[in-house]
Amino acid sequence: MVGSLCARKLARRSRSALIAALTVLLIQTLIVWNFSSLDTGEDREDGGNGREKRDRIGINKAYSEYPKSGFQRRHHQPPLGKAAVRHKQQPDGYHSHRPKEKVRVDSNNENSVPKDFETIDNSNFGAARAQTQSQRHAAGGRKQQLLERAHAQQSMAKGSNEVIQYGQKYSMTAAAAVGGGRNRTAPLHAAPGPRTARPNPGGHAATQPHRHHRPQPAAQARRTAAPPLGELRYDQPPKCEISGKEAISALSRAKTKECRQQIAEVYCRHKEGKLMPEKVTRYCPIEGKANVNVQWEEDSVESAPPVPVRIAFMLVVHGRATRQVQRLFKAIYHTSHFYYIHVDMRSNYLHREMLALAAQFPNVRVTTWRMSTIWGGASLLSMYLQAMGDLLAMKDWAWDFFINLSAADYPIRTNDQLVAFLSKYRDMNFIKSHGRDNARFIRKQGLDRLFFECDTHMWRLGDRKIPDGVSVDGGSDWFLMNRVFVEYVINTQDDLVTNMKRFYAYTLLPAESFFHTVLENSPHCESMVDNNLRITNWNRKLGCKCQYKHIVDWCGCSPNDFKPSDLPRFQQTTRPTFFARKFEASVNQEIVNQLDAFLFGGFPQGTPGLRAYWENIFDEPDGVRSLTDTQLTHYHAFARMGLARAAGSLQGEPSDNSCRYFAMGSPVSVHLYFLSDEFQGYLVRHHATNLATSKLETLETWVMPRKFFKFSHPPNSFTRLQHAEVGNDWEPEDEIDLSCFTTVGRLKDALKQHNGPAKNSYMEQSFHGLNPILNIPVHLGQVEAAEQHAGLTGPELERWVDGLVAEVWSAVDVCSVGPGPSGCPVLQACRDTPWSSLSPDPKSRVGPAGSDGRIR
Repeated sequence: MVGSLCARKLARRSRSALIAALTVLLIQTLIVWNFSSLDTGEDREDGGNGREKRDRIGINKAYSEYPKSGFQRRHHQPPLGKAAVRHKQQPDGYHSHRPKEKVRVDSNNENSVPKDFETIDNSNFGAARAQTQSQRHAAGGRKQQLLERAHAQQSMAKGSNEVIQYGQKYSMTAAAAVGGGRNRTAPLHAAPGPRTARPNPGGHAATQPHRHHRPQPAAQARRTAAPPLGELRYDQPPKCEISGKEAISALSRAKTKECRQQIAEVYCRHKEGKLMPEKVTRYCPIEGKANVNVQWEEDSVESAPPVPVRIAFMLVVHGRATRQVQRLFKAIYHTSHFYYIHVDMRSNYLHREMLALAAQFPNVRVTTWRMSTIWGGASLLSMYLQAMGDLLAMKDWAWDFFINLSAADYPIRTNDQLVAFLSKYRDMNFIKSHGRDNARFIRKQGLDRLFFECDTHMWRLGDRKIPDGVSVDGGSDWFLMNRVFVEYVINTQDDLVTNMKRFYAYTLLPAESFFHTVLENSPHCESMVDNNLRITNWNRKLGCKCQYKHIVDWCGCSPNDFKPSDLPRFQQTTRPTFFARKFEASVNQEIVNQLDAFLFGGFPQGTPGLRAYWENIFDEPDGVRSLTDTQLTHYHAFARMGLARAAGSLQGEPSDNSCRYFAMGSPVSVHLYFLSDEFQGYLVRHHATNLATSKLETLETWVMPRKFFKFSHPPNSFTRLQHAEVGNDWEPEDEIDLSCFTTVGRLKDALKQHNGPAKNSYMEQSFHGLNPILNIPVHLGQVEAAEQHAGLTGPELERWVDGLVAEVWSAVDVCSVGPGPSGCPVLQACRDTPWSSLSPDPKSRVGPAGSDGRIR
């Protein structure tokens, strides 16, 4: 049955080409037409060229988000329709220097506006969705259905002069997904309404959970979910015409009904002039911006200060780079200070690791609540405010300064030097300002735009006015603030703080401006030092690639990673500087090794794992469901390749089963392995039964790519890639064929699992129907091979998969996890194997503090 299903899929590809091309033509034309007048964060200064840039970026967004197959990455621009020909001016407006988030075909990438968005849960009509529905009908009716769908979609799209009448009756809280979980933290808020607020159904903490997350108990959910930023209530159902094109676009792209309702509520409230403060009181006794000049010498820490300050380090972490976080923790730890850790709600593996870390030290705690913060989102500021409230409430933690750090930060001066400096300037607040024309900063930062966060996205809803009476400031969102000012921000109810929380509840990148603006206009304004004591590796040409467009309606910039060549920058800085960012061990670990040697002295000669780096990408508690079928298929194949290598050590003894195994279950863990800053492959830990002893063992297999990119006759020195040698014998179909089967881990039910969805309602996931557009080469022999192998199950299927995988990957070695000896006498224990993820890693291992209060 499996073969027949894949055969039908392959047979449909040729006749679906024309349909697919027509669909792409119509949909892309609609996308371009609807987005052509939306601008980005960089357009506002371009004068007459702004419209051209907006048109170009709109169409490039449409192309860059067109669905691709799991393995095919080549991209050819589809032909444009008549309505979009005038937009074809230049190549793509942006190319991210890092991988973009995988885009689903049913995500918020289309811009058709539903007529009644309250009754439609998914208002996106992508090409793949139309094609999927058309497969249920005869070929003769497909074309007509697609045309009708496209015309219906076009009729629903709204132009700049059209409006959506929003008048459905409902009662809800329009939340901006910002604010703390406790009232004492003084969360961001708008003017409360006359009725008691219900829990927010669509704020950031109530959005769809990450697939790695288990559902929380109701009581815990109430503690961790952030309350609404603004309690926007009406005595009567809200009614207004949503005429702004940006708001219409946001409504069309929002994924959930709750988010669309909140967008409409916020828009109507703003349109009535009841959302933003018009005037805010300034309490600073001086005119202009204060900037205290501080001095510091390299050798200023000759003697300890009589009353040294104590620091509360706020670690804001996400992802899976546990060893990098632990290494940072070792570098900044001292028993005199305090460490408060917030782990993103979607990073369960890292959260488990941080809980284990905190259990070792009395001055380390992990937040009992977690938020899904996004780049540029209001949720990030909310997280900081709630954490500050928590720290103020901890009566056993008597701290003097608040410092925020991420996993990408690292110190470039010692703790003793930092404490000596802050003890000298204990009344100061260290915040880096933008240092440019204020009007230009407001435009570039989008402070004159209304934003709203829901569905883990920052939606741009239109223009707004900066409140009168205050001077808006901003810059870096990494800062050092003293306890007095933190208490003022959290506990005061004066007009400045209250209204600034209202204003920044609907602001892009609020953490980069809220504290600056409050400090500059507050009674504490004379304590401002325009220096956040950090150095950041900014390279605007490389870091500003609009890589966050999938989560923010704006173009964002990100700093670059430091390399070993940057070490002199740390040593030669003239202003007080104690931290630097960014560092990523998966990109370059050598610079961190050099900093460690500079700060603390080098590790002893022969220290194991000094040049190695491991990063977890799967852990058994995450659950197999967190893996895609392709990932799981490869990991199972890697494990079997390791077992085959172990069996090969028997040197042809047919009666000896001591090193022969039968694979059992799913992977236990998977790590990326780097050595001397070069990728070395995957480390897959897995279970297997030894055929000689019949005992279950846990092994770890190292698989390495067979082929690498390499320089062909490189010159002695160059600053950009000029010569490269690329293999030409890779065939994308070899991996695309893997889509004809799914997970192979459950062999007993293989046939049942390969039956596919009910009524054979497949989506066209291989995209061979787009060959006329994408020009993917099709080889008849490979198509026939895919059809022939699609019906395989059990050992035959495994052998075919292993053969495909082995063309790209090879098993280098395998070791035994233990705890006891392996039944295979030639297998080395993983703890004694330098490449294993279980081998010693002293540079990242966290042990007890020494007599001097330090770990490092």
